[in-house]
Amino acid sequence: MEDDEPTMAKVHVFKAEMTCDGCSSAITRILDRMKDKGVESVECSLPDQTVKVKSTLDPDVLLEAIKKSGKTCSYIGEGS
Repeated sequence: MEDDEPTMAKVHVFKAEMTCDGCSSAITRILDRMKDKGVESVECSLPDQTVKVKSTLDPDVLLEAIKKSGKTCSYIGEGS
């Protein structure tokens, strides 16, 4: 019966090198395109240099997507 249970979305936190609103917008745009694949919300914080993504996707998939922005980034872990 486990296959019938929907995958719960988790908040994944990433450290990303962002220097301006353009940087955070680029990351947000990339992740917004993945909303049909499991991304529910994206929250970028310039002061903290973090990106919080609520998603059912694997963090590695999200990390690769963020890297497409050209920004240096790494996975921190699950957040809230």
